[in-house]
Amino acid sequence: MKGVGIISYIIDVENLRKSYGSHEAVKGISFQVKRGSLFAFLGANGAGKSTTISILSTLLQKSAGSVYINGYKLDHKTDNDAIRRSLGIVFQDSILDERLTVKENIMFRGKLYRLTKKQLLENYTFVKKYLRLNEFEHKRYKTLSGGQKRRTDIARALIHRPQLLFLDEPTTGLDPETRQSVWETLHILQRETNMTIFFSTHYMQEAEQADYIVIIKDGKIALEGTANTLRTAYAKDHLEVVFQHEVEGKKLLNELNIYYEKKQEVFIIPLLATVEAIDLLHELKQSISSFEVVKGSMDDVFIQIQQNDIGFKTNERKRVDEVL
Repeated sequence: MKGVGIISYIIDVENLRKSYGSHEAVKGISFQVKRGSLFAFLGANGAGKSTTISILSTLLQKSAGSVYINGYKLDHKTDNDAIRRSLGIVFQDSILDERLTVKENIMFRGKLYRLTKKQLLENYTFVKKYLRLNEFEHKRYKTLSGGQKRRTDIARALIHRPQLLFLDEPTTGLDPETRQSVWETLHILQRETNMTIFFSTHYMQEAEQADYIVIIKDGKIALEGTANTLRTAYAKDHLEVVFQHEVEGKKLLNELNIYYEKKQEVFIIPLLATVEAIDLLHELKQSISSFEVVKGSMDDVFIQIQQNDIGFKTNERKRVDEVL
C-alpha cells in the first residue's frame, strides 16, 4: 500500500495491459488521476475504455502492469476488498430491479456493503439530498423517466459513500436537458464532497468540463492534457463571415487570395491563430454584414486523432501541456 490518505493521486496506472488470447485490447497505458478531480477518458468504440474501467473497478483481471487505487494495490486480495469499498460504479445499462421502488433498490444495495442500520440511513439521507430523490423515491424504478433512472443509478453507486465514482457513458440516450441536469448534480457532488469522478463519454462537450482528459486509441493513449491545451494544439479556430452582397464578397476573398469554404450564405475562413481574424476583418469590414470567430472544439481534436496517427509516432503518448 502506498500510503492511504497522503497521496495526491487516487488512481496511479503504470504500463497496464490486457489481452484476450492473441488480441491485446489495452497496450501498456500509464496515467494518473488527481484526488478530487473530474477526469475524462475518451475513445471510440473498441478503443479500450470499458476494458480499462472494468480492470480499475476490479471486475476484470489485468494481464500486466501496476495499478494503485486510493493507495491500495490492485490484484492483492486484501487490497481489492478495500478498493471496492473506495469506489462506486455506474454502468451504461442499469443493474437495478425494475419492480422495486427507488428507495428499496438503494437500501438493498446498501445492505450488501454490510453497513450498520445507522450508517445506511445516514448514507441514504446523503444520496437523497444530492441526487434529489424526494419527488420519486417511492416510485417503482420501471416507471421513472430516463433522467430519474440515471440519478437513481448514481445514488445506488454512492450509497456506501465512496471516494471515487466511475461513470461509463453516463448520459448515453438522454436528451440534452436531462444530460445537463445529471452533470449539474455531478458537479455539486464533486465540489461539495471532494469526490473524484472518472468518466468515459462520446459527448465532447461533456469532456470539455473535465479537469484533465486522456484520449485512448487502439488500446494506447494518444493524447492527454486539459481541454484548453488539447484544443490549442490540435483544433484551429475559424472566422465565419456573411457579406452584404454574396457575389462581391466571394470576389473580394478571391482577390485577396484568402482560402474559404462556403456553407449556405456563410463563408468559413480557417485561422492559423485567433488574432489573425483582426487583420482579416479589417480588410473585409466594408463588405461584411455579420461575423463570428468560432473556437476550435474537442470534436475537432477527437476527429484529428481518429483520422491521423497523432501521439503514436514514437509509440509513446503525448502529454500536450508538456509539448506546447
